[in-house]
Amino acid sequence: MHCLKYITAIIIILIVLPSATHSAEKEKDLQSIIIEVEGDPKEHKEYIEAYHPFINVIGTYETLLNGLALQGTPEKLAKMEALEFIKSIHSVQTYETTALETAISDFPKQADAVIPSELNTTEYTGKGVKVAVIDTGIDYNHPDLTSSYVAGYDLVDLDEDPMETLPAQGMPTLHGTHVAGIIAGNGELNGVAPDADIYAYRALGPGGSGTSVQVIAAMEKAVEDGVDIMNLSLGNAVNGPDYPTSMAVNKAIDLGIAVVIANGNNGPGHWTVGSPATASKALSIGASSPPELIPYLYESLMDREIAIHPMVGSVPWKLDKTYPILSAEENRNLHGKIALFRRDTVPFYEKAKLAEERGAIAVLISNNEDGKFQGMIENERPVTIPVASISKLDGEWLRKQQKNNSFQMKTIYKEKPSTIAEFSSRGPVTVNWDIKPDVLAPGTNILSTVPDGYQKLQGTSMAAPHVAGAIALVKEAHPDWDTQQIFGALKTTSLRMEAENGDPLEPIIQGMGKIRPEKAIEAKTIIHDPLLSFGKIDSYMETKTIEVIVENKTNKTQFYSFDIPDKETGITWKLPKMFKVEKQEKITLPIELNITAAQLKEGIHQGWLTLHQDNNEYHLPYLFVNKTADNPKAMGFEFSLKPFSKETYLYQLYVTDPAERVEVDLYDPDTLMYKRTLLTMNDVKIGMNEGEIKKAELGPPGHYNALITIYLEDGSYEHYETGFYIE
Repeated sequence: MHCLKYITAIIIILIVLPSATHSAEKEKDLQSIIIEVEGDPKEHKEYIEAYHPFINVIGTYETLLNGLALQGTPEKLAKMEALEFIKSIHSVQTYETTALETAISDFPKQADAVIPSELNTTEYTGKGVKVAVIDTGIDYNHPDLTSSYVAGYDLVDLDEDPMETLPAQGMPTLHGTHVAGIIAGNGELNGVAPDADIYAYRALGPGGSGTSVQVIAAMEKAVEDGVDIMNLSLGNAVNGPDYPTSMAVNKAIDLGIAVVIANGNNGPGHWTVGSPATASKALSIGASSPPELIPYLYESLMDREIAIHPMVGSVPWKLDKTYPILSAEENRNLHGKIALFRRDTVPFYEKAKLAEERGAIAVLISNNEDGKFQGMIENERPVTIPVASISKLDGEWLRKQQKNNSFQMKTIYKEKPSTIAEFSSRGPVTVNWDIKPDVLAPGTNILSTVPDGYQKLQGTSMAAPHVAGAIALVKEAHPDWDTQQIFGALKTTSLRMEAENGDPLEPIIQGMGKIRPEKAIEAKTIIHDPLLSFGKIDSYMETKTIEVIVENKTNKTQFYSFDIPDKETGITWKLPKMFKVEKQEKITLPIELNITAAQLKEGIHQGWLTLHQDNNEYHLPYLFVNKTADNPKAMGFEFSLKPFSKETYLYQLYVTDPAERVEVDLYDPDTLMYKRTLLTMNDVKIGMNEGEIKKAELGPPGHYNALITIYLEDGSYEHYETGFYIE
């Protein structure tokens, strides 16, 4: 899942699951697994039922995943590994029950919240449209979801109850309920499409984690249930188009299902979008932030301005007077003052609560290192005064000013326009160099349903269901439109976002821009696949051509023309001259780009083409990579014990560029001294590289820093570091 507080990685893990059996004594010994198989899953199901009668075949998958869901004791399931038709076994790890701290409130008491229904300015409600929420399950007993929830399935416990993880089952979850409320909340809080039907699939278990195979199996169940839309507010950090979940997403879209995916929360750096948002056919969603008044502290005599960053869970900073600022570490009496703390090992909440008890009017916590930080003070006993973070530099300056007993500062407010949320992951995608995200939607301070109440969360996890709800509106308005027309209408009518200086944000930040459902429903022109990725340029001179479909949705002939781009050394465009599209027809246009690589800088080149129709302007983002770029060359190194084995470990690594070999070296995390080489991978391919290593080859157990070095075919090398643990 993609929210700032609860980030999910799709990983291979192992869990003990309760299930029905012949005796209560044996119930605790059963495990549920999903296996991938070669050949016909139905034939293998018959074989297992005939020759392994103590294994229960719960499900068969053959649309997006070639596999079976099995249940049995660990001893019996371990024998499955010997069957030749089994490609891989996927299971889930045991979780311990832990407390999940949440700030749950009554709906009317939320301040500065973005309400999902605000996006819907149409007469439509999504009535009759089936939306799959593939997530952590949902609390279908929530009063705002009971009328929307229709059915679902649990791909973790392999039963028909998709309830969120409860405390007795492990680390409880709330993410899927929040996502469902954004789409189709129908009660005190309304979603974007309150009359849409919700089908819930629990693919992520305790703590919000699950395997890619569970996600794919959930998607397959949704296909079987005939859903119109799938929402996947989940992902991992692998930026590649051919990860299994991304391939499954493309298959589902080929079947006519609109699949909407959160782009990720690893921004603001480039190349941070992860699978399955990397799927070429998916509608991948970045997060926008609404217009807001940003508070600053200001001292007029010295003309000093201090940026403050309200913490998650804080009441809004709305001070309207001038107040003294006093060090809370050096003064006990804080009545009527702004309390200033240093960041250290004491939790932010404890600092804020102490200041509140001593009469402070507000709290500032300065960083203990360079840069800004985002803190959180959510608690069952909320702090009632505003709490914000400031930089280390500003904190030091404030402490110097306190020597002047009359030193005070006032709060001023600056209007910040709607823009991209800083955390929102950026593109492009490695290997095929697609522009992602495709569009943006609201993703900050989104108020929605959670078990037992309502809560504000932020992340691209919250942006994606806004788009899923918008698709439901368009589908209700135009039941004859196919998925590509709906995607095209949403992209074509999106609002291109601009920086404060008026320049458009980069395509890999915003895609087509922020969705406008009402304009999508009223679209007179649909541009199919308007995000133009010309790929990588490897030779001295290349010509790239992309065909774009322009569809006229009116009952009269429409005329179009492109702006001719400014001349640029090394780049020549060949665009169609003025052209017309007859009523209710569409035409295919070639967009040709000639590139002389030697005359351009290496790296990403991106920009915009502008298409005119009467008084309408349509902005088409384009991108190409000249020779090479600063993309990660390897990522997603994972290491886990092979299911049902105590002697063999599995590893995998995703590679994006041609490479000769990869080495994984282990270092002491404290001294950074080299310990040993864990493994060397030869015959490296672009994409996922997998293998096995025996326990005896691992060396001493413990915590390490793993340095992954990739030796590229061009003679260069790159590396990255990750934490590593050997039991």
